[in-house]
Amino acid sequence: MAAGVGVGLAGLGGAAAFAAPASSGETVDCRRVAPGLISIQLYTLRSIMRNEGIDATLASLAGYGYTKVELAGLYGRTAESMRATLDSLGITPSSSHDGISSTPAALETKLANAVTLGQTHINVPYLVSSSADDWRRWADQMNVEAAAARESGLKYGYHNHAHEFTTDLGGGLTPWDIFTSRLDPKLVHLEVDLYWAVTGGVGVGAADPIQFAIDTIAQAPQQTLQYHVKDRDAAGGFADLGTGTIDFSRIFAAHTPKEYIVENDQPDVTPLQTAEVGCNYLRAVRY
Repeated sequence: MAAGVGVGLAGLGGAAAFAAPASSGETVDCRRVAPGLISIQLYTLRSIMRNEGIDATLASLAGYGYTKVELAGLYGRTAESMRATLDSLGITPSSSHDGISSTPAALETKLANAVTLGQTHINVPYLVSSSADDWRRWADQMNVEAAAARESGLKYGYHNHAHEFTTDLGGGLTPWDIFTSRLDPKLVHLEVDLYWAVTGGVGVGAADPIQFAIDTIAQAPQQTLQYHVKDRDAAGGFADLGTGTIDFSRIFAAHTPKEYIVENDQPDVTPLQTAEVGCNYLRAVRY
């Protein structure tokens, strides 16, 4: 498991720091992730959302202790219907992944659905191109969309993968360079996927890929309000939280976001195990 996990501490309540013994005999203050800040990206559960049913899957998440989810589509339901289901389980859809809008009408619908669902955040999940002009155009459009989102009471963000750090658009310029210089930090926040940020560090040959992720967060003008907490195995693949190689305690100690979102793109056993392990890990981790 990653450093900083106190297995026997999962049941401790409250959000305050506690004193843990240090090797020198002194005490150090340790922090924990408050349960109310833990969410899960429903893309992790897409297979069983389709096959085993939306209601049963969401009920399982509530049983594990989730009070928040991040949506990845509505699975054929209306925003009103999905909200009713989530409300009945005590779950808030605090965030969603919604692609950059193709038309003004699409943007209006996207924002209206988010408001109906009671979201506080909305994030663009994926963009890819080898053209610097595309990234500049997307940044400008996201600034416009983010201004409209703010008028609707929503925070608007961008979710990274690894290619934003590793794609050379010419002369060493990367998509991340364009986005962090062009996205308005007063309007657009970052939802940093820690697996992909570490993988980006590996891709650019960073001596310490975890420090690369930490520096990426620290150096961006935009605020990192949300994490996708996704582990990475020794071969570079996906792993359930605490079973891989990423030292989340180190990252959390360097920067504390407003939301910690469990994710595994390809669960090894079942998405429900990934969800349960992820929630328990974040409740236990100390930093």
